[in-house]
Amino acid sequence: MNPTISNNHEPIEAAIRQKYTAIIGLEVHTQLILQSKMFAPEQAIYGAPPNTHISVISLAHPGTLPKINKQAITQAIKMGLACQSTITRENYFARKNYFYPDLPKGYQITQDKTPICQGGHITISTPQERGGDKVIRIQRMHLEEDTGKSIHDMVPDETLLDFNRAGIALLEIVTHPDIRTSEEAYQFLTELRKLVRYLEVCNGNMEEGALRCDVNISVMPRGATTLGQKVEVKNMNSISQVRLAIEYEIARQISVLEAGAQVVTETRAYEATTGQTISQRTKESALDYRYFPEPDLPPIIVTEDWIEQVRKHMPLLPKELYHKLTHQYQLSAYDASVLTEDKEIAHFFEALCQQTPHYKAAANWMLGPVKAYLNQLNLSIQAFPLQPGTLAALIDLVEQGQLSFSAASQHLFPALLEDPTQAPLALAQQLDLLQEQDTSTLQALIEEVIASYPDKVAAYNNGKKGILGMLMGEVMKKSQGKAAPKLASDLLRKKLEGYASQE
Repeated sequence: MNPTISNNHEPIEAAIRQKYTAIIGLEVHTQLILQSKMFAPEQAIYGAPPNTHISVISLAHPGTLPKINKQAITQAIKMGLACQSTITRENYFARKNYFYPDLPKGYQITQDKTPICQGGHITISTPQERGGDKVIRIQRMHLEEDTGKSIHDMVPDETLLDFNRAGIALLEIVTHPDIRTSEEAYQFLTELRKLVRYLEVCNGNMEEGALRCDVNISVMPRGATTLGQKVEVKNMNSISQVRLAIEYEIARQISVLEAGAQVVTETRAYEATTGQTISQRTKESALDYRYFPEPDLPPIIVTEDWIEQVRKHMPLLPKELYHKLTHQYQLSAYDASVLTEDKEIAHFFEALCQQTPHYKAAANWMLGPVKAYLNQLNLSIQAFPLQPGTLAALIDLVEQGQLSFSAASQHLFPALLEDPTQAPLALAQQLDLLQEQDTSTLQALIEEVIASYPDKVAAYNNGKKGILGMLMGEVMKKSQGKAAPKLASDLLRKKLEGYASQE
């Protein structure tokens, strides 16, 4: 029997960590957005009362036959095109045999020898010191049906079964073991979630189980060519938990090897409360699922015309939109990255840029006041009260110097949210928010300030140019904050220079 090591190991030192390389692959189950299940007619709605979205097909009653959901094939093709995968033309389904209480038929209908998509990749961003962008290869994507849900902690000593989820269409995405760190896994899942949301093939909500990730991890001495023993980790319901589970598991396996023991090939579960992985079952031999062709389903032939129809309706992908924002709109990498996290926000920003040439200011408003408003009320951009044209008019008032950003964000923006039908300029006038741009009025204020601070004027003329800011502050006070800053500053500087030339 191999020696083991406690889960409560001490964190490993950086020098020891550097002696090893982690090899990581992901298996991501993506729940497809469809009107019905993969092989049955009923809908599946998250949060519905248990066993209210079931049928004789999903419950495997004798004599019932499955029927392929054509839209599931289309959704899979869409994902394949987005990842530059090869689309399998002749698709067969198979029976994967194993017993578990939440699997009504005693087997799962899946794809074995003919995955709908083969190859492809997703590019992630990594630090420049690690080479910048990195390509994570996809091995395959295949369609299958989900199982039901077992609930173990509601009734003592009993397990409850909810079959609402049984038969829901899944697209399982399997990567090559190209990932080396928990951060790379985090970036991959972030990009994948963004992609499925842009394509509208999945809502990407891990907390609802719409995106479920299993991680295969092994470690080996740096420079070695023989892979270490692989451990599979399950039960993570957020991307952050995937990162934490990988970090813990890498440290645990290195500690095992450093203690002179061997890593056991097993399935482990991540416990969010402790931040640890715990053993579920060992894998001393490969499970025999006894795959054989599903006799009740005909092959699905994906034609070139079908693929082209899907390609024709493909939206702009996140990477393409990111490139557009950084090049056409000249945004920073950070701004473009945050704006493209959400498809609807990115589209709202694009509509905004059709109404104003001030792209950077538009980005600042989207990432500042607009995002703060949405977060405060937990709203999506679809529920944002202002139209792009209204927000653009507000931005233009600020950029043209008619309104200070402070007055715009603290007064006019909230007022517009209360009454979105108002025109920004008219409402600013009504609220007396517009900046004072009348030269004669500003010059009179400047004269008053200069007369009140003769010693400061003298100091400025003697080389203490920093006093300009203090004098400008007094001008703003006298104008009650409504003096156009640039115009007032220019007038003040000219007035001071005039006094200097008279001395």
